[in-house]
Amino acid sequence: MEKRKFSGLAGKVLILVIILLNVGCDQMSKSIVRERVDYYENIKVFSNYVTLTKVENSGAFLSMGDALHSGIKFVFLLLLPVAVLMAGLYFVMTRKDLSPVLVFGICCVIGGGIGNLYDRIIYGAVTDFLHIDFIVFQTGIFNAADLSIMAGMSLIIFDSFHKRKIGSKLDPQA
Repeated sequence: MEKRKFSGLAGKVLILVIILLNVGCDQMSKSIVRERVDYYENIKVFSNYVTLTKVENSGAFLSMGDALHSGIKFVFLLLLPVAVLMAGLYFVMTRKDLSPVLVFGICCVIGGGIGNLYDRIIYGAVTDFLHIDFIVFQTGIFNAADLSIMAGMSLIIFDSFHKRKIGSKLDPQA
């Protein structure tokens, strides 16, 4: 298994920098949208394909959980994410056998998660603003933290398949 090339103090600092860059980009983009875009305003960025539309999402992904009782919402949208993010941070900071791709992917997921969690704690809802509509492919309204989480998960999946492919070449019986 490929060892992380940035272990030790420098590696831990790099992990924190990657996470903080994700949170910073997310919060900066949301701040600009909160100040300059009206609710449900539709601003064309790239023809009708990419638009800015500010909404506040008090649920999770695609507003799931929006109608839950406040106590259940508190557990599933605040306490559980805090626990998962702390576990992820502990995992990535303590393991020395992780590939750089996996570390970067985990950092993106943690950074995006912190960005959305920060919104829930400070504003009571997550600010979403991007919408993509390429005729046959259309998204819900999302934000930079969601992009970070999706990119991070893609890297984690890629790393998993890459390791599996290498493992099958090393052990043809598998």
